Amino acid sequence: MYRFLLTPRWLALHVVVLLVIPAFVFLGRWQFGRFEERSANSERVTANIEAAPVPLERLAAPGRQVREDDRFRKVTVSGTYDPSHALLVRRRPQEGQNGFYVLTPLVTGNGTAVIVNRGWVKAGATADATPEVPAPPTGQVNVTGRLRLSETEDSSGIRERSGLPAGQVLLINADKIGKGLPYRLVGGYVELTEQTPAPATAPAPVPEPDVGAGGGLNLAYGVQWWLFIGIALAGWVLLIRREVAERKAGDSSKESVPAAN
Repeated sequence: MYRFLLTPRWLALHVVVLLVIPAFVFLGRWQFGRFEERSANSERVTANIEAAPVPLERLAAPGRQVREDDRFRKVTVSGTYDPSHALLVRRRPQEGQNGFYVLTPLVTGNGTAVIVNRGWVKAGATADATPEVPAPPTGQVNVTGRLRLSETEDSSGIRERSGLPAGQVLLINADKIGKGLPYRLVGGYVELTEQTPAPATAPAPVPEPDVGAGGGLNLAYGVQWWLFIGIALAGWVLLIRREVAERKAGDSSKESVPAAN
């Protein structure tokens, strides 16, 4: 009765089922891994945002990269802005509008400084037009902000290119920016959230990072892939049972023909 399972057509079906089941297991495990990774990242970023600010020097220093675990940690730092070495970061949309981030070194003393992303300004009338940028406060300022890692092509997805207007960059990379400055830059940069004294006008603040759903979609996809395993097995069994039923029906009809004569 079940010899048909060894025919070429059915053997091909068995192979397909045996191949897709491990594939679905692998894809489900991969999605569950992504869920755990993103959930851990979401929890870490949320904890850093909500933590009390700490002095910048506890987490960053010249020649030392910011740790991944310290991303978005709130820090405090004091110094004086150096507008003569300010930069604009191109291709930074915010709230559906094209614009620039405004970078200004904050000189902290002892020949060191940190890049401060003071916020966002709307792009000019043309791609090469210089936007209107509010001046930073003069004199000593106290800055609080989110600590960020230096950007790279891999981490940002933005490709460097030459020929940019003077005073503009594509990536916020402390190592590269620091090569043209008269002081040493701290690794990473600070994304401004508040400062004292507060200026009369200032760039628009950069929104807090969207921590997302913590990988909830990955969890759903993982469950989905493993449900496909059950569907594949159920479909395989159903096809076999239907083939058996059809063969039994065919045998019964053959036996009933002589009886009718």
